[in-house]
Amino acid sequence: MKGQIPYFNKKQRKAVLVLCGMIIALQIMIYASDYLQSEQQTELIVDKVVQNEIDSLKLLVQEKSRQRTFNPNFINYERGFRLGMSAEEVDRLLEFRAQDKYVNSVEDFQKVTGISDSLLMVMKSSFKFPEWTQQQNRSEIKAKPVLRKIDLNKATYNDLVALKGIGDYFANAVLNEREKLGGFVSTEQLHYVRGLRPEAVTLLKQTTFIKNKPSIVKVNVNTASREELAKIPYVTSYLAREIVVLRSKTDQPLRKEDLEKISSFPLDKFKIIELYLDF
Repeated sequence: MKGQIPYFNKKQRKAVLVLCGMIIALQIMIYASDYLQSEQQTELIVDKVVQNEIDSLKLLVQEKSRQRTFNPNFINYERGFRLGMSAEEVDRLLEFRAQDKYVNSVEDFQKVTGISDSLLMVMKSSFKFPEWTQQQNRSEIKAKPVLRKIDLNKATYNDLVALKGIGDYFANAVLNEREKLGGFVSTEQLHYVRGLRPEAVTLLKQTTFIKNKPSIVKVNVNTASREELAKIPYVTSYLAREIVVLRSKTDQPLRKEDLEKISSFPLDKFKIIELYLDF
């Protein structure tokens, strides 16, 4: 009859229950399949991210390995900032170097500059100290070597290259300068040898001395010609002209302090230049 609830016999009810069970099972299988597929995609995405990080690290290591090594004693503000150092850390290094001192190991560098352990780990792979300092740091040198002093004006090529840290280039630079000057009058002149690095100058000053100074024919600054003045070590042709011009502007003989009025006068070499002058 219309509106009457349909009647199912026992066999029909069983069939309905089986059908419902199949529908539920099918829904579970579809859900499980979607879940597993989602998990697999997530795992693939994670693996891709990890691989990208590994590739980036490999590129970074390769880039680091291509960087040129350098002696950290000569870090300036520009390089220090690029390496991640602060201005205060660079200042500490420069103040230390101003005392004519050198850092000879990674540990010394950190002690002087105060940089962090993490920054040191990044920087130290690019550090290159002189070979003899590394031997000493590895305890291959049991005791501090005794420095044998040699006469700078009589030293031979073999004498110079026998000094640790003085190779062929530095030895020839010193000998060429000595020949040009006719002999050194002071070990301070080592500072003005072209191409001689600060650490080599320090070593040479520690291991050399001047027993007999070369004979110097002094030039009278008040009567010498421009050409005669230009023959004095460290006096250029331009500086010689400036001395002559200054001399022409006064009726009084020039004194040592008068030369300081010349803007181009190399004051750092004044004590050496005055040895060649007669006032």
